[in-house]
Amino acid sequence: MASDLHMHTTYSDGKLTPEELVAAAKTAGLHYIAITDHDTVEGVAHLYENGYFPCKGIHVIPGIEFSAHHPTQEIHILGYNIDIYNGELADKLNDVSEARWSRFSEMVEKIQKLGYDLRETDVLAIAGASKSISRSHMARALMKKGYFKTVREAFDELLKKGKPAYVPHYRLDVEEIIELVHQAGGKAVLAHPKLVYDDAIVQRICASGIDGMECFYPQHDEAETQKYLAMAKEHDLMITGGSDFHGIPTRYPAEVGVFTVDDAYAEPLYQPES
Repeated sequence: MASDLHMHTTYSDGKLTPEELVAAAKTAGLHYIAITDHDTVEGVAHLYENGYFPCKGIHVIPGIEFSAHHPTQEIHILGYNIDIYNGELADKLNDVSEARWSRFSEMVEKIQKLGYDLRETDVLAIAGASKSISRSHMARALMKKGYFKTVREAFDELLKKGKPAYVPHYRLDVEEIIELVHQAGGKAVLAHPKLVYDDAIVQRICASGIDGMECFYPQHDEAETQKYLAMAKEHDLMITGGSDFHGIPTRYPAEVGVFTVDDAYAEPLYQPES
């Protein structure tokens, strides 16, 4: 059977609620999924606290996707099978959340000064239940107002590092994230290594105490997949994969179940409820 170990909900920048994501995964015939919202575990907590976890007919792995600090590159670390109520994890996520809100206000102010009619309320209407306000929410709000046709266009023009509306934000170092995930009882995995755009950095992360690498990813072609599989084996790392599903029509994959991995990659990360 098929699994997906990288998925987002409305609690970060996904389009589906946690319940909708689980239902879509069941419909698609998935056996395991991991909910890996950006810098928050609230989507998983929502399932727990509203009686949806454990879920009948599908195995859900509690997860998270951290944005790591680096001076030049984007590095994301996935945490799997974490204790979402771990105290140290909760404290750090509160710090990250507060910093995200400050950054959000600064970026909206910059966007306005550049001549775009965008208000915080416009972005919050897009974000909905999410407390993890991201650049994707801002991009989608700008699209809704007709300034851009795609999220990527908004990033390329305004929002990515080096562009006029970009504001850096508080992030933990890779080593801090790995330690935090381990303290919460989980496994730390380097997300989409191609998107680091520097294999020397990827090699250093592989040797930093991380547990795994996301070798199977929609933007990895066959040669890249094989390269990262070899790198993971060289460092004796777990191999994972996932779609990075957000549910945005212009972003592949637009549907749950289009990009999957074999259950064999999910089984080591799943721990049944006792």
